[in-house]
Amino acid sequence: MHPIVGTYECKIDTKGRVLIPAALKKQLITVADGFVLKRSVYEKCVELWPMNEWNEMMQKLNQLNRFDRKADAFIRKFMAGVKIVDIDEAGRLQVSKDLIEFASISKDVVFSSKINLIEIWDKDLYENIVNDEDTDFGDLAEEVMGTITNYGA
Repeated sequence: MHPIVGTYECKIDTKGRVLIPAALKKQLITVADGFVLKRSVYEKCVELWPMNEWNEMMQKLNQLNRFDRKADAFIRKFMAGVKIVDIDEAGRLQVSKDLIEFASISKDVVFSSKINLIEIWDKDLYENIVNDEDTDFGDLAEEVMGTITNYGA
């Protein structure tokens, strides 16, 4: 699958349905096997995984030793709240109440691409984390990307 690109603002209705923005839907049209919605590991947002990406992750998780307490606890937490979903005929995605509550999603939401998956955020929380002045993006970029020797060559 090609990387998913873009950040899109939209609204969620009282039933938890979000109309997928046209530009994003166009990128997702090739994903015929559906999607998985889950809690993010690090942030208060929801992740939308294309099924092929999810299946690859499941193969990796399946290699963990379930008789190791830490591995077992990780699997349990990672899988908490997981839902299989599809985009309906009207182009909407249904987000369950428990995931809406986990991510503190109100009416305004942001779909933000994260290479091979999409994060779904409450708009205010997204703006806060993106505009966090405590994090120097230049320093972060240097620390994370500076170790790639042929980057930009």
